[in-house]
Amino acid sequence: MKKSERAKRAPAPAPKGEIPVPQHVKSKSPPSSLFVDKANIKAEAGSGGNGAVSFHREKYVAAGGPDGGDGGRGGNIVLKTDRNMSTLMDFRYKRKYSAENGADGAGKLCSGKSGADLMIRVPDGTVIRDRETGAVIRDMTGPEPFVLARGGGGGFGNKHFATPTRQAPRFAKAGFPGEKRDVTLELKLLADVGLVGFPNVGKSTLLSAASNARPKIADYHFTTLHPNLGLVYVDEGESFVMADIPGIIEGASDGAGLGHDFLRHIDRCRLILHVADVSGVEGRDPVADFEAINEELRRYDPGLASRPQLAVANKCDIADEEILEKFRAYAADKDIRLYEISAAARMNIKELILVAARELRKLPPITVYEPEYIPPPALPGAPEDTEITSEDGVWFLSGQWLDRVVRNTNFDDTESRAFFNRSLENGGVFTRLRELGIEQGDTVSVYELEFEWEK
Repeated sequence: MKKSERAKRAPAPAPKGEIPVPQHVKSKSPPSSLFVDKANIKAEAGSGGNGAVSFHREKYVAAGGPDGGDGGRGGNIVLKTDRNMSTLMDFRYKRKYSAENGADGAGKLCSGKSGADLMIRVPDGTVIRDRETGAVIRDMTGPEPFVLARGGGGGFGNKHFATPTRQAPRFAKAGFPGEKRDVTLELKLLADVGLVGFPNVGKSTLLSAASNARPKIADYHFTTLHPNLGLVYVDEGESFVMADIPGIIEGASDGAGLGHDFLRHIDRCRLILHVADVSGVEGRDPVADFEAINEELRRYDPGLASRPQLAVANKCDIADEEILEKFRAYAADKDIRLYEISAAARMNIKELILVAARELRKLPPITVYEPEYIPPPALPGAPEDTEITSEDGVWFLSGQWLDRVVRNTNFDDTESRAFFNRSLENGGVFTRLRELGIEQGDTVSVYELEFEWEK
């Protein structure tokens, strides 16, 4: 390669006085477009393996008998929290998760291998909801894993069906299918204190001044496009988590701005710091802003309006005295505790942190949502759910229960075929066919099998 070509491909030198950042080092703050706090996924646990039909064969051992082993259990879908995850970005492109199926049984009473569980990691504070009903299945807060979908049990081998009168059973049971779940993952940040207020009032600056967080800060609206978390140190052995909730403006509860997406992150906050700009630089009225934001919180969730709240007058180092006095009078009239600070100048920040810590000691712990979801019955369908349709003398049968019966039947064995007929007769399927007008010689189609109807 020529020297000129190497020069073209070399990275541009860092400005004088700055240390160049290696290209492989990623920024700690991901781009706002990568913050994902809601995702839909499909989870399918593994199906159990089928039981084996086998007979013991050994020289000098007559009539060794059945020795078919059982099928293995299907793998579970397990959820576990990961404190190193802060978004649901991993679920943006991959939506389907399937656990391993159990292996089939084998001869010599060998059971099939159980399918491996599939572990899915989610951020701490993720709420799992049923996609159809919206009911809460589980609040993933804490280290305890949760089995979202259980694998199916393995089928019995023919050894289980040997009796004194049936010494050579030529059938076994099929494995049970694993559970399937269509769920919505909804991330609700785990923060003790939430910062709310109109854009550009100084929430991000306050977060950076009070905690170890380093959010992007700039002098334009909607600089912050995703929630930021910071750990606030109070004293030896005492700290709390503070969150900057962006995008809340008038009409946020109806979807205006970014508030419709991020209002959910205030749900768990035990204390709200309501930040208002009293500088008058942008011509804002802190009283009107304060009331507008509280109205949006009330419309989103009436419980948020009654959440403990402290008013924070920011930018007091450049405050318009008339605006600040008006805000003081409003707070006094409404019996709201007002604290005057300047996040940029680091004025009264320590005092505000101590007040917030003192309030948190009186408040209950972070909310954990109770499960609301009622799982469907574990039984694989019922005989009456069998669907029957007819076309040109052919009667088509289908259904979850019927599929289970077919899988458990060895149609090459007389006893097993008799079990199939008894199951359909006792389940009322034959009675329904007669009531629907099936005639002698008509064809009954059960999945890929066809039979001729005889009265």
